[in-house]
Amino acid sequence: MSEQNQEVVDVQPDAAADERHRRRGMFFLGLAVAWVGITMAMQMGLNANFLSDDIKVTGSQLGLLEAARESCGVAALGALAILAGFAEPLVGAGMLVLFGAGISCYYGVREFSWLVPASLVWSLGLHVWMPLPNSIALALAEPGRSGHRLGQIQAAGAAGFGLGLAIAWALTLAGVSMRPLYLVAAATAMLGAGMCLMIPRKIKTPGPRLVLKRKYALYYALNLLEGWRKQISICFAGFLLVRVYHTPLTTLLALMGAVQAIGYFASPAVGRLIDRAGERKVLVFYYLCLTVFFVGYATVHQPWVLYAIYVVDNAFFVFAMSLTTYVNRIAPKRELTLTLSMGVAMNHVAAVTMPLVGGLLWVYLGYQYAFVLGVAAAFLSVLTALRVPKHMPATTGPPFVPSEY
Repeated sequence: MSEQNQEVVDVQPDAAADERHRRRGMFFLGLAVAWVGITMAMQMGLNANFLSDDIKVTGSQLGLLEAARESCGVAALGALAILAGFAEPLVGAGMLVLFGAGISCYYGVREFSWLVPASLVWSLGLHVWMPLPNSIALALAEPGRSGHRLGQIQAAGAAGFGLGLAIAWALTLAGVSMRPLYLVAAATAMLGAGMCLMIPRKIKTPGPRLVLKRKYALYYALNLLEGWRKQISICFAGFLLVRVYHTPLTTLLALMGAVQAIGYFASPAVGRLIDRAGERKVLVFYYLCLTVFFVGYATVHQPWVLYAIYVVDNAFFVFAMSLTTYVNRIAPKRELTLTLSMGVAMNHVAAVTMPLVGGLLWVYLGYQYAFVLGVAAAFLSVLTALRVPKHMPATTGPPFVPSEY
């Protein structure tokens, strides 16, 4: 056998094994993200009624609780710095156990003084987990297909969230009270942790404990603005529909279900679009549309039109994966996870403060001005996104190296 033929025989099995391990990793990562989606859907679906009807929290207590929860997004940066060097799937599994443990505590919480520490436990686990699926997906992605792989992970999360809404709806109709539902939600988080243990453990973050560099300043700024506009949307859009237009719970749950359905089908397509068109074009389009949506919230008075804006606005969250593919282009592998985590921290700096500012505008000037604050964030995001470098062809990175499980 010639030397050339021998080389082909040697290389092809390695390439096939590489592909099998990539697919296996993506499969179990998708399952983990889907289980977390179920947990989040149940927590978010039950949260308002649980706090209001069961714990009887006041408005000031709610503000304190939300600020404490969102502060975990900043604390997660330090936690990931401490855990740098550990295999990311193992870190993810540990954080999902923490997430589930905090959620399960809601079963026995009877007063606000115990609600805060339980919320801090699950929130810290969730916020440390948040950058890991993107980082792991990028490590498993083939060169030139990072957007596609991120889209698949987004779709898995959307599918899980939709299923979680359906489970909560069905069990509630069957007469199950809220507290046992938190145990169901905690169990799904634990199943997500189990799926993480099946992902190749070669994916880890060696290198620096913290990454805060000037060359990533544009990425930090985009995340800060993303957190600003996202919290205005999350905190006030649904509240507008309920408080001003008296939208019933069943209708709001149906709108949330529509968002997840759109996200499931749109995420892979948006990921492929990012791969082809590049982050700058996608981000500019994304933020221009958000500017229009916020203007709609402030000026439209027809509930059905607002329902449509609400669904499309929330479905457009999938375009934010452009931020992840952008930093994947500019950050070396050894800094990627911690840079993503710094982005999460920047996002939550705005997430802690913007609801407070928007709430004051709502109370003293009218609800329209809370959304004017969102218009400002979206428009500033357009100007910032124009500074993102033009799309560059994907470079061939180092091959994925399978390891023990």
